[in-house]
Amino acid sequence: MGYIEETKELKLDFQKIVRMEGQEVIPVAIQNADTDEVILVAYTNEAAFLESVRLRRLVLWSTSRNELWYKGKTSGNEFELLEVRVNCEQNSLVYKVRPLKGNICHTSYKGVANNCFYRRLDLERMQLVNMNEV
Repeated sequence: MGYIEETKELKLDFQKIVRMEGQEVIPVAIQNADTDEVILVAYTNEAAFLESVRLRRLVLWSTSRNELWYKGKTSGNEFELLEVRVNCEQNSLVYKVRPLKGNICHTSYKGVANNCFYRRLDLERMQLVNMNEV
């Protein structure tokens, strides 16, 4: 893991969208259908969206690698796609998924995989708190 995944310092990436110029993507929130926990926010393009629907598995678009991201292809942590929700302007999605094995994030805590929203912001100190350590 890198610094950004381990720090307690708040370092929001407000330039992410700017770096994606030219990529035709929309954001998709990934929600665990069993717990309602939001486990990831990522991006999809038309090809990834259609592949997810076809396979009934979580397939996203990697904005950093510019390729389809078959979730679980290397980690084995696959997710069954159960439902797709579309917002009013049709410019973002919510995928309700069921984990088939493991969690979704490349980070872990004491060897156990996290979901991506494992830190909360302490509003008084403006510092991140790892929810595994609370």
